[in-house]
Amino acid sequence: MPRFTKCSTFAAHFIDVKLDIEMNITKEQINELNAVVKVAVTKDDYQDKVETILKDYRKKADIPGFRKGQVPMGLIKKQYGKAVLVEEVNKLIQDNLNKYLTEEKLDVLGNPLPKQRDNFNWDAEDFEFEFELGLAPSFEVDLKSKKAITQYKIVADDKMINEQVERIQKQYGTLTNKTEVTKKDEVVGVFKNEEEEIENKATLEISTLKSKKATDALVGAKVGDVITISTKGLFGEDQELAAALGIQADKAEKLAVDVSFTIEEINEREPAKLDQELFDKLFGKDVVTSEDGLKTKIKEDSEQQFTQQADQKLLNDITENFIDTTKFELPADFLKKWIQVTGEKVLTDDEATTEYEKSEKGLRYQLIEGKIITENNLQVQFDELKEFSKGFIKTQMAQFGQLNPAEEELDNIAARVLSNQDEVKRLSEQLMSQKLLTLYKEKANLKTKEVTYENFVKEVYG
Repeated sequence: MPRFTKCSTFAAHFIDVKLDIEMNITKEQINELNAVVKVAVTKDDYQDKVETILKDYRKKADIPGFRKGQVPMGLIKKQYGKAVLVEEVNKLIQDNLNKYLTEEKLDVLGNPLPKQRDNFNWDAEDFEFEFELGLAPSFEVDLKSKKAITQYKIVADDKMINEQVERIQKQYGTLTNKTEVTKKDEVVGVFKNEEEEIENKATLEISTLKSKKATDALVGAKVGDVITISTKGLFGEDQELAAALGIQADKAEKLAVDVSFTIEEINEREPAKLDQELFDKLFGKDVVTSEDGLKTKIKEDSEQQFTQQADQKLLNDITENFIDTTKFELPADFLKKWIQVTGEKVLTDDEATTEYEKSEKGLRYQLIEGKIITENNLQVQFDELKEFSKGFIKTQMAQFGQLNPAEEELDNIAARVLSNQDEVKRLSEQLMSQKLLTLYKEKANLKTKEVTYENFVKEVYG
C-alpha cells in the first residue's frame, strides 16, 4: 500500500540542489487541491552539457574501422545523441522542478505526475513539459475535542496478584512422582487419534480441565493406563486444546472427537515456599524481602505493563477522533492516478480506486499528525534517540538476567543499533509517538477511568 507524504519526496530529497541554469517554470492553479506546472526547456539549457558528454563518449568510443578517439562526431551523435539528450533534459527537469517546489513552499502529496503527450518530438530544439500536482489541503486541528476521550488506568486487584503469586509458587515448586491420579496432579501422556492424525505428548493439570467426564475418567488412573477422552469441552479455550493435541487453532475450534490418552507419568507439584531464596531468584538479592513486598512488586510490575496497553488504547482513540472530527478534502483523482503508476505494476482504474480507499484513512492521519508535530515543534534529536534506544536495550537485557549493564556496553550496543537506518526509522517513529502521547495527555479533553485488567479487556475487546 502506498505511503503518502505531505512534502514532496522530490522536493525533500533535493532541498540543497544548487543550479546554474534557471529554467522557465510556471504554475496554473486548477483549484485549491490541484495545479499544473509547466517546465520550458530551451536548447541553451542543455546544449553545453550534451556536447560535453558526447565529446567524452568520442574519446572512449571503440568502434571497428576507427582508431580510438577518432570516431567522427556525426556517428557518435547518431548512435548516442538522442539517449544523452533525453537523459540530460530529464535531469534538468527533475532538478529545476524540485528547486521550484522547495522555493515556492508547495506542500504536495505524492510526486508530480508528468502529463502524457502523444507524438512528443525529441527532434525539436525546445521542449515544454507539464506536471500535475496534488496539493495538501489547509485545515485546523483542535487538540481538545468536545467529547471527552476515556483514559484508562488499569489496576492490579487482589485477585490478580494472588493468582500471580500462586503461579510463581507452582512454576518454582517441586514435583513428587505418584502412582495414581488425583485432582491435584499433573499427568504427562500421549494423545492419539489416527483418523485425525493426532499424536502428541502433553502435560495435563487435572484441576484446569473443564470436562467433568474427562476429570472423572482420569482420577484414579495409573501409569500405563489408556483413557478415552472427548475433545469437546475438554478445555476452556481452543488454544489450550490445540496445544495439548499439537494441532492448529482453527482445527481445534471445531474438533469434537474421542482421543486416547496414554498415561506416562503422574506428578504432584508442591508449591515453592515464599522465602528469601525464591525472592532473590525472582528479582535479585534483597530487592524483595517479604510476601507483602512480593505482592507490592507484582502490583507495580503489572501496572507498569498495563500502562503501555492503556496508552496504546488512548493513542488509538485520539487518532480515530482526529480522523472523524478533522474535516478536509483531498485531491482524490490525482492520488488515484499517482497510486496507479507508482507501484511495482501499473494498476487498473478500479484497482487504483480500491487502493486509494484503503489508504485514505491513513493519509488523513498522516496529514493531521504532521500538522500537530509542526505546530507544536515536536522533534526527535539524536541524543534523545540514543537514550531511547538504550532504554529498549536495558529492557531486553533484563529479560535475560542482565539487570545492571555497564554504560559503556549500552553505548556500544546503541551505536550498532543506530547504524541501521531501518532501526533508526522504527525507533524514531516510536519516540515521536511517545512525544505525541505526552502532548495529548497535557492538552486533550480526557476523562480517567480506573478499571481492573479483566474489565479493561471486556470493555475494549468485548
